[in-house]
Amino acid sequence: MAIQPDDTTPTIVLVHGAWADASGFDRQIRSLQDRGFRTVGFANPLRGLPGDATYLAEFLRTLPGPIVLVGHSYGGMVISVAATGNAQVKALVYLNGWMPDEGETQLQLLERFQGSLVGPAIRPVPFTRPDGSEDADLYLDAEAFHDAFAGDIDEATAKAMAAAQRPFANAAFTGPSGAPAWKAGTRCWYLLGTEDNAIPPALQRFMAERANATIVEVPASHVSFVSQPDAATQLILQAVEATASAVAVPEPRSQADQPSTSHAEPV
Repeated sequence: MAIQPDDTTPTIVLVHGAWADASGFDRQIRSLQDRGFRTVGFANPLRGLPGDATYLAEFLRTLPGPIVLVGHSYGGMVISVAATGNAQVKALVYLNGWMPDEGETQLQLLERFQGSLVGPAIRPVPFTRPDGSEDADLYLDAEAFHDAFAGDIDEATAKAMAAAQRPFANAAFTGPSGAPAWKAGTRCWYLLGTEDNAIPPALQRFMAERANATIVEVPASHVSFVSQPDAATQLILQAVEATASAVAVPEPRSQADQPSTSHAEPV
């Protein structure tokens, strides 16, 4: 991952969520790189919010110039906390992302909004931490993965995603959020999947509106950035352009490579 110092061009850092890895951002990374952006698919540890957010925050401090952070699902919690106090972060982009307030947990929010299929699909696997304490890794049941997580992806792809899913520590699922950067005024954009069976659309809207995010709706499952890759890319570019006074926006390398906006409609 070679990053050359530059004080004006933004680095776009994409942070995956639970049961996934950064390879899911392949389409966004390629498209953004084609436009000349430095792009990082960050490896989210999925061990617990304080540690995961600190891990990302320390990495961000090694980057030159402005930063646009993109988070999917639990990755939204991580970018919210990691960006707090970092003036380099000019925009936060959430793709079906969690945006809890300080002290809130995913579990608490899910109890307020009905409709998620994730809870019944979780399969815990106990493990022992290095300090000897007990925790559990959470997996999604392979048979339930398609409906709960990726309903608008073909079944073969969903099966491959289920087989490659990374475990999500119970501490990350139940742990409270720290102080989020969106509450301190960092500008936000939100891609809302209206067919999401993991984070109910009503819950997504509640979180996004509370944070005064610019909301774009797409008819998509929880993995909107996979099923609607152009819409996700366009929202990232919208955030970059809206903060252009603080960043330099590279020209597209090829007009033919620009993603279509046909799937995304501002609300």
